[in-house]
Amino acid sequence: MPIRVAAEPTFRAVLAGTTRAQIGMWVCSGSALVAEICAGSGLDWLLIDTEHSPNGLESTLSQLQAVHGYPIVPLVRAPIGDRIIVKQLLDLGVQNLLIPMVDTAEQARDMVAAVRYPPLGVRGVGSALARASRWNRIDDYLARADDTISLFAQIETTDAVANVAEIAGVDGIDGLFIGPSDLAASMGLLGQQDHPDVVASVEQCIRTVATLGKPVGVNAFAPGTAARYLAAGAHFVLVGADVAILARASEKLAATFIRPSSGPADDSVPRLSY
Repeated sequence: MPIRVAAEPTFRAVLAGTTRAQIGMWVCSGSALVAEICAGSGLDWLLIDTEHSPNGLESTLSQLQAVHGYPIVPLVRAPIGDRIIVKQLLDLGVQNLLIPMVDTAEQARDMVAAVRYPPLGVRGVGSALARASRWNRIDDYLARADDTISLFAQIETTDAVANVAEIAGVDGIDGLFIGPSDLAASMGLLGQQDHPDVVASVEQCIRTVATLGKPVGVNAFAPGTAARYLAAGAHFVLVGADVAILARASEKLAATFIRPSSGPADDSVPRLSY
């Protein structure tokens, strides 16, 4: 007899079931080992990125398998809002999907159609072949697939900000996530995601979406900025990334233990002798 399994709770359900903001981090290394380390951190959620990271279908699958069973929710960002890519990610078993660069309600509706089976959408039917249904070991997967998937749209441009209420109002969009870096670039402020105009735009989006009753999240690595967005009402926030943590920590090690060539000797650092 095959073992019957149940789908994991969606990020939509997690957000609906808590009054505490959910704190997470990016996983951009493409490493299942690193993803598993981060999954045991005590954070609430991970964003496995396929837009700006060396991730394909195989590495995304490996990371989903690595974090499965840990008390953390994986959200996967697609590289682009494309129906075929969405179908492939869903069939891998991605339950929580983030679509980047959603500028209009029309784009949002197209992505809702991409995650739903006919007659409500256009998702291709391959459940017998797919990890999503655990190869038909999830009872009535086709009939209940919508209950196993949550869909989030990313707001990253001035056009998206102008249309944020309409995007949030699309049935089937479970929440919005704001990307201040690309938003800053769209505003002519490249690399200045902490600029007052960018911050004000993000905060306005948070208030607008929250008023409409949808969860809204934001990327904010600087602790002060993250605290400000949480105070503004953000429901979920990314506060770091695996690759950034490794880069800064390794730089700190180098600064601590390697003497600058032009500086004085630091006798406090022990030297190894062979």
